[in-house]
Amino acid sequence: MDNQNKPAWLGENDDGSLTINFESRPPKIDGTEVKSLKMREPFVDDQLAADSAGSSSALSEIALISNLCEISPEAVRSMTMRQYSRLQTALSVFIG
Repeated sequence: MDNQNKPAWLGENDDGSLTINFESRPPKIDGTEVKSLKMREPFVDDQLAADSAGSSSALSEIALISNLCEISPEAVRSMTMRQYSRLQTALSVFIG
């Protein structure tokens, strides 16, 4: 994703990770509003682990995203679709 098409809420870090900002509508994770999440770049092993953890492609994606953001799958599942869509967009930068 080039800088012209990159959403304003998505930032790329020097280490290759991405920062996903939720300034206006932050999700609650473990009872705390989280205004941003950092998603590290995945390894092939991350994808393999996610595939074995989920019985469907949606569950595998949730497992992968939760692992890369270091949050629980339950925290991902409790997000609104708008919030989850941001995580999907960030993931697509790495594997799209």
